[in-house]
Amino acid sequence: MGRHTAAQLAVHLKQVGDRFELTDCRLHGITTDNASSNHLMTWELQSTLENSGIVWPALRNHIPPITHVIQLALGSFMSSLGVKGHSKS
Repeated sequence: MGRHTAAQLAVHLKQVGDRFELTDCRLHGITTDNASSNHLMTWELQSTLENSGIVWPALRNHIPPITHVIQLALGSFMSSLGVKGHSKS
């Protein structure tokens, strides 16, 4: 696939959606991690789908991973208390 640019990710995702017949109004949301390329990819996907006549609003359909945000916040909080996690041996 090459570099993971937002545009390339959007094209790849549209190809997968087309293959499984998901991009013609069945794609209701995308959950990603917090990588900035994934956020930009949803906007690129919106543009790519619009070029195919499909309305897919990225702002409404991109679901950021709240569990990752909660984990980062809890990790920071626990660290501030001096709590250390288990280490793998």
